Amino acid sequence: MRESIKPGNEQQYRVLLTAKNRMEYLTANDWALIADKSQHLTFEKTQVVIQSGRQPRRIFVILSGRARVESVPGVKLAQIMEGEICGEMSFLEGSIASASVVADTALETLAIEWNALLQLFELYPHLGSRFYRSLALNLSRRLRKQLSH
Repeated sequence: MRESIKPGNEQQYRVLLTAKNRMEYLTANDWALIADKSQHLTFEKTQVVIQSGRQPRRIFVILSGRARVESVPGVKLAQIMEGEICGEMSFLEGSIASASVVADTALETLAIEWNALLQLFELYPHLGSRFYRSLALNLSRRLRKQLSH
């Protein structure tokens, strides 16, 4: 199911502000700009959100539900949930996905096409700077967490 995010949808806005905690440097205004260019996509339990070996061309923010990150089918690397982002590594590298993301429950997402995001960065360079800085921090934290286990 596809639909544009509706301005004033309080739950989605609340989740984006939750995501702001995981995308530490983005402002509420940054999220409003991103949401305006995004689509609301839903996935059923076990449906693939991102397929390993394919280029997703979108970044997803989980609005509700849970998904698992798999290196190969059935081998869980991580779990992601409300407010978290996936597809960012492919975006940064401009390449194929290194892992699959599969819905563990019914899943609502906010999906933004790479091109739309890059256009926003051209219009608002400081948004791009804050976005990339936030991604770098998230990836650094994720690596430290993996190394500590």
